[in-house]
Amino acid sequence: MSELNLILLGPPGAGKGTQAERIKVDFKLVHISTGDMLRAQVAQSTELGSKAKEYMDRGELVPDGVIIGMITERIAEPDASDGFMLDGFPRTETQADALREALDASGREISAVVLVEVPDEEVVRRLAGRRVCVKNSAHIYHVEFDPPKREGVCDQDGARLVQRDDDHEDTVRRRLEVYHAQTAPLIDYYDDLDLLLRFDGLRPVEELHKRIRATLASVRMQQRL
Repeated sequence: MSELNLILLGPPGAGKGTQAERIKVDFKLVHISTGDMLRAQVAQSTELGSKAKEYMDRGELVPDGVIIGMITERIAEPDASDGFMLDGFPRTETQADALREALDASGREISAVVLVEVPDEEVVRRLAGRRVCVKNSAHIYHVEFDPPKREGVCDQDGARLVQRDDDHEDTVRRRLEVYHAQTAPLIDYYDDLDLLLRFDGLRPVEELHKRIRATLASVRMQQRL
């Protein structure tokens, strides 16, 4: 098997999104963000999207089976033949078991699990310090790492900068509690399967990217032997 099929793991604020964009380009992988995929399927009124919408309209969580169905359909498309990268799924051991069964049925398997590790206090520091422009949410600053020229004012359009609700410190800490309770057990799960690759998320972005790229290149080469 020469395809490279990855799962990204790590706490919120670890920098997974930044690394995912680079890995996608490095290895020409389909990046599957389950949140984005779910919204797209609902918007397109696909069969699975319609099922998901029924649950969402009732304020219920979309069942794992529906999400797995969407993932299975997506990775069967031609552009995913060289590999894919899952971001945001699985989040629990039950979901990991379901994903493994679905991939087995399609004759595919996970090549590696990329874990970006960052201590809780650093996550709080990163997320609680973010400020977003009320006019353009793509304009993002940080009170410590990337402050605006004028406090509370966007450099690009002069609009007010605000802290998003999910970036408040108490909310970030609750998100971390959920991560440790539900998702962190996947670290041992995939370590036991000899798939886990650990990376220090405190390293500079470029250095972290180079380490991940080199390690994944080695994984792909081993699969081709």
